[in-house]
Formats: sequence, C-alpha cells, structure tokens
Amino acid sequence: QLVESGGGLVQSGGSLRLSCAASGFTFSNYVMSWVRQAPGKGLEWVSKIHSGGGITTYADSVKGRFTISRDNAKNTLSLQMNSLKPEDTAVYYCAKHASSRWSSERDYRGQGTQVTVSS
Repeated sequence: QLVESGGGLVQSGGSLRLSCAASGFTFSNYVMSWVRQAPGKGLEWVSKIHSGGGITTYADSVKGRFTISRDNAKNTLSLQMNSLKPEDTAVYYCAKHASSRWSSERDYRGQGTQVTVSS
C-alpha cells in the first residue's frame, strides 16, 4: 500500500513537501517514482529514485525545483517541491516499480494527493 500526504493549496513561488508511506512490501528493494496528472491531461512522470537512494532523475519540467528522497528505515518516499508554478497543479502519485532494476516499469501507485498552485 502507498499512501500520499502533504498536498494542498500554495501560491506561485511557494513550497510543499509530499510524503508517501509504504507498507506491505520490502520498500528498500524497489525503485520508486513520483508521477502526476493535471486536470484533463495524462499521467506525467516527475522523478525517480533508485532503491538505495543514491541515484535520482527528474523530468525537465521540474529539474532544479523538485528533490526526491527516501528513508528506507522508515519506508517513506518524499518529494520536496520549491518554486512552484501554476502548471505544477496536479494530483501527485507515489509509484512503485517492479524491482530494484533502474529500467523496471512502474506497477502500482497510491491514491494521490492534490497540489494546487495559484497564480
């Protein structure tokens, strides 16, 4: 199970920190991602982190503004979002990949948390 929290309404330029609590599987064994879905649009990948936390990657749209991290001891995935823009408005989902392989596909995601950025 993946349960996201931390979403809300923030002004443009503001910050939010999203969290995802994982349970029911060995969290430290899996690559994890954040994905988002804006109103009327498809699912967009945002960021990915290796099972050990040492490798991360970001979509160009968020690079330099968002930071993904994980605490394997607490089974928690986080996304620090700074310099938020109205176009970041979306439902944000925590997603598990199928294995510890960097190239593995996503195979499960949580229910999501709404992030709304006002201009």
